[in-house]
Amino acid sequence: MKPSFLFLLSWMCLCVVSSLANSGHQLIPEENLLVLTVATKETDGFGRFLRSAKYYNYTVKVLGRGEKWRGGDYMSAPGGGQKLRLLKAALLDIKSEHQIILFIDSYDVVFASGPKELLRKFQQAKHKVVFSSESLIWPDRHLEDKYPHVREGNRFLGSGGFIGYIPSIKEMIANWTQGDSDSDQLFFTKIYIDPAKRITLNITLDSKCRLFQNLHGALDEVVLKFEDGRVRARNVQYDTLPVVLHGNGPTKLQMNYLGNYIPNSWTFETGCTICHENLHPLSSLKESEYPLVMIGIFIQQPTPFVTVFFERLLKLQYPQNRLKIFIYNHEPHHEHQVNSFLQDHGSMYKDVKYIQPKEEMDGAAARDFAFDMCRKDKECDYFFNLEIEVVLKNENTLKILTEQNLPIVAPMITRGGRLWSNFWGALSADGYYARSEDYVDIVQGRRVGLWNVPYVSSVYLVNASLLRTELTDYKLFTSQSFDSDMAFCHSVRNKGIFMYVNNLHTFGRMLSTENYKMEHLHNDLWQIFENPVDWQERYIHENYTRMMKDKLIENPCPDVYWFPVFTDLACNHLVEEMEHFGRWSGGGNVDTRIQGGYENVPTIDIHMNQINFEKEWHKFLLEYVAPITEKMFPGYYTKFCFNTVIHLSIYCPLQKKSALEQQGRFPCFCCSLKSFGFKIKR
Repeated sequence: MKPSFLFLLSWMCLCVVSSLANSGHQLIPEENLLVLTVATKETDGFGRFLRSAKYYNYTVKVLGRGEKWRGGDYMSAPGGGQKLRLLKAALLDIKSEHQIILFIDSYDVVFASGPKELLRKFQQAKHKVVFSSESLIWPDRHLEDKYPHVREGNRFLGSGGFIGYIPSIKEMIANWTQGDSDSDQLFFTKIYIDPAKRITLNITLDSKCRLFQNLHGALDEVVLKFEDGRVRARNVQYDTLPVVLHGNGPTKLQMNYLGNYIPNSWTFETGCTICHENLHPLSSLKESEYPLVMIGIFIQQPTPFVTVFFERLLKLQYPQNRLKIFIYNHEPHHEHQVNSFLQDHGSMYKDVKYIQPKEEMDGAAARDFAFDMCRKDKECDYFFNLEIEVVLKNENTLKILTEQNLPIVAPMITRGGRLWSNFWGALSADGYYARSEDYVDIVQGRRVGLWNVPYVSSVYLVNASLLRTELTDYKLFTSQSFDSDMAFCHSVRNKGIFMYVNNLHTFGRMLSTENYKMEHLHNDLWQIFENPVDWQERYIHENYTRMMKDKLIENPCPDVYWFPVFTDLACNHLVEEMEHFGRWSGGGNVDTRIQGGYENVPTIDIHMNQINFEKEWHKFLLEYVAPITEKMFPGYYTKFCFNTVIHLSIYCPLQKKSALEQQGRFPCFCCSLKSFGFKIKR
């Protein structure tokens, strides 16, 4: 680069700086900015606000701490005057004339960028005070005609956020003499719509949402923008990137959604950046010092694999003397399984409470009762809600959730092959399920972290301190309009308490109970279609998947192969199921159960179709036996032959000799099904 060009470039830069200085457009120093907000108690939303302020290094002064809120419920009616009283008093202590004040709400606000950008955009507005704007008028729609028109952007004032020079703000609120429950927004509106006051105070609105984004009336305008490891909220209507996001009015849930990402809480490059904040590690504690958890187990309908549920409960990696068990059972069919668990293992736990079917308590009342037990128990630190349908595979679930130190947190579980899960990412207008933009990515594990969600169910951990402070209503689960889980979540949302779902780990899955029938002795055997993974874990031998790799197939004689396929439990259940049925054939050639009525090689047996197990048996053969036969007999396929040539029957050679055994012959193919044989008709 030539020296003359460098000189010219330097001279131009100096000219630009000199021009900005001479025209009074020097950037406002960041230390001149003070953020004022009102928070009479420290809610989850307030904690989120402070975190975003700390992330961007804002200086924040909180007003009203410890004071009782008397500003009304301005979600549904005008209010908020208490904020102006506190602000007016706080401004008296600020003497610097150069101070810039940003006054905003905090429970439903997050910062999306830092002070430098905020001050630059404020300076570019060229007014002494800038208010946030809204597309909807509040609280007096009769004042609409008095609002000045704007060429483009929102027309109406929002009092949830404004920024200005301290002399102008002091002058603006000097005349506030109203009560704590009067409307702050109406007060500012009347100042703004008065042309003389608007000009004197030099007030304007941030009509295109360059500084403030109020979400009410603008949900369709705001999207997340991921770029270069950062996340911003972009207003697509005006193509702006607001600095302050405010979930005003009925948009708290959308604010929670945006707060999952902003400020840079989760990005594609970094993943979750807040998941390991404020943890309470258990590793530094003795087992006797672990939080005491009350586990509430709820059985409301016939459910498969209940015995397995209790087996998994025993395997939880948490000291059992720090666990109390509450069991509510509405289903008499499962009473013997519950009693068996309590008889064998109940004494291992610190305490046990069992509500039996004969007590005739409904599900909502049982949940209210269980939560109240924890509420009144000074030892109870957490309540762990656990439905019987939950397959909790992760043995460290309780440790993981308690270490998270969150108000309410659910381990994410799903139903195999479906997008069903135990949380909702959003709510519809009538309070029911709606799919959030990130729901599928969270369920399928493409986005992993901690997610603030409006609804959790089936399995979740509740901090017991909430039950004693915020959730003191006994009937949290009882509602005329909602089912028990929806009623609980509705109560939690109304209190401003955050619910989280954790998909940082694989926790388990949910059983399908839709077609579970109780007409057999071992009804779980019939779950191969509805719950195939659980059926396999229960009934298929652990070495089945290894047999080809580890050469576990034996060849006792030509064209006969032995291999592990069933567990001992499966064998026992099949034997017991047949013995329970008890209608053994006569062992003669005449057999009315088969087509043609004649059996060439008679046995004393029971056919699968006699116990309505034929389609399940076909499924088993095609899923677990056919793949092996195709490897053992290359070129032969079993797509149809199992439906046509296999004589589906089981006999018990411990009691009755089959015709094949009487003739000293082997069955045509064998497996390690204990003493069972499968007879193939050629």
